[in-house]
Amino acid sequence: MKLLKSSLLASAAGFAAVAGAQAADLPVKKAAPIEYVRVCSAYGAGFFYIPGTDTCIRLSGRARLDIGYQPTAARTSLGSQGDTTGYIGLARINVDARTQTGYGTLRAFVRLQFSSRTAATGGLRSGTQERIGNAFAATGQDQAGRVQQFVNTDKAFIQFAGLTAGRASSFFDFYAHDFEFAGATANSDVQSTNLLAYTTKLGSDGFSATVSLEDPTFRRNTIYSQESQTVGALSRVVISTNALGVPTFSAVDVSQRNRMPDFVGVLRYDAAWGSAQLSAAVKDLNTSNAFNPAALAGVANGLFAPNFVGPGARASTEYGYAVQAGVKINMPFIAPGDTLYLQGAYGEGATLYTGYSSYNGSYTSRASTINGAAFDPYMADATLNPITGKIEASTSFTVVGSFLHYWSPEWRSAVFGSYGEMSFARGAREANAAVYAGTAFAGTGASNNFVGAPGTRAFALSPTLRDNYQIVAGASLIWSPVKDLDIGLEGFYTKVGVTNGRVIDQYSNAGVTAAQINAGANVRTVTSADTFQVRARVQRDF
Repeated sequence: MKLLKSSLLASAAGFAAVAGAQAADLPVKKAAPIEYVRVCSAYGAGFFYIPGTDTCIRLSGRARLDIGYQPTAARTSLGSQGDTTGYIGLARINVDARTQTGYGTLRAFVRLQFSSRTAATGGLRSGTQERIGNAFAATGQDQAGRVQQFVNTDKAFIQFAGLTAGRASSFFDFYAHDFEFAGATANSDVQSTNLLAYTTKLGSDGFSATVSLEDPTFRRNTIYSQESQTVGALSRVVISTNALGVPTFSAVDVSQRNRMPDFVGVLRYDAAWGSAQLSAAVKDLNTSNAFNPAALAGVANGLFAPNFVGPGARASTEYGYAVQAGVKINMPFIAPGDTLYLQGAYGEGATLYTGYSSYNGSYTSRASTINGAAFDPYMADATLNPITGKIEASTSFTVVGSFLHYWSPEWRSAVFGSYGEMSFARGAREANAAVYAGTAFAGTGASNNFVGAPGTRAFALSPTLRDNYQIVAGASLIWSPVKDLDIGLEGFYTKVGVTNGRVIDQYSNAGVTAAQINAGANVRTVTSADTFQVRARVQRDF
């Protein structure tokens, strides 16, 4: 028995030894190394390496609530009128990716923004964003014209070796409402446009220069056309004269087309004391081809008996331009972080470059910052003269100042103000009224169109193409109890008016006809309209 046990134990030991030897000859699979996320310190706080690459990335964002109050003269249920309170909930997502190369830093930046806006009060619902397809309006009895969803590719650009390509802020801009909530002052601020630009340093003293080709779509107020008020974006212009010397007309589509980019040039200086910038831009003003819709055939007017011809030549292309100068001065001798901006701009046929626009209504011939306004300022880049067939540019200028002061590290406030004026081409009102007075194109309401021939009372009181001005003044107070959290309040005052004469109160006298005005109807007239807004904000950046 002992012999049997010994034999079995010896056999087991032998098998174990052989198995161990064979196992030693098999390949051993090593555990995959764990790749930890590494901090990237080359580009500042918050960057880390994308695992497995040499690209650094930073993810950040913003959450915001705005609540605004603005009084209104409107007490009807028409459209978006009547609101006094509005709300905005906004979300922002930023992605910043950078890689070091032999040519310098290769950067890609993306910013997406989303918001829900309610009520028309004070621009909390934006006509500007709807007109360029960034925002979408609701429908329904209680929501139509007063609820809006906003979706925007705010930034999506690449920077490499001085080149910037993609969707970015216009290089023309400088102050761009830096210290404001609502962005109510009159100054250039196009946060999102498509562009291709090149920037180079000029020596080592802080000078740089930029040449930028920018999408013209986002820098257009309209070319004003009298007919656009009644039969779409059309205007009659003289094409030729017949054998008797009587002008003949055709119809012209005055909606503009993208035929060339806007050319922007910038000279900038940056130093410890602040920055200075000189900007210039040239833009194309054009109309589409002439044509002769059958719906207009046989229409006569009180001055001529035109024979419609077409298709024919379109109005000659004209060019608008703008120049802007600004300075940013750091003032740590008052308090750390204190900053002053001063800026001025002048343009012809370039109202959005000078920043002459309603803060809630660009890309239109007229828009108001006032709900139920007595007066809406006209802001068209140009007018189409219906007698000469020429595009005639308007002129505009703006000046703006803004000062940010830190009372303590947790408390800061800003004061800001702007003044601007808009002037239309000499004779633009008279030419339109002379051709269209007494026709089907003249319009019947006193508020929206020419309502009589030159020399009549109705013409004198018409707001159409009246030279005008706007004033904005405001201030804010912000508390930041912890880093990247802002709780603030902003208030501002806005006034718009005509630079000479009086205009009919378009809200109080809606529906009054030219005949009634010329017959001596008792109508209310104004020289200006004004309002104020108070906006509260809670915002967290991360």
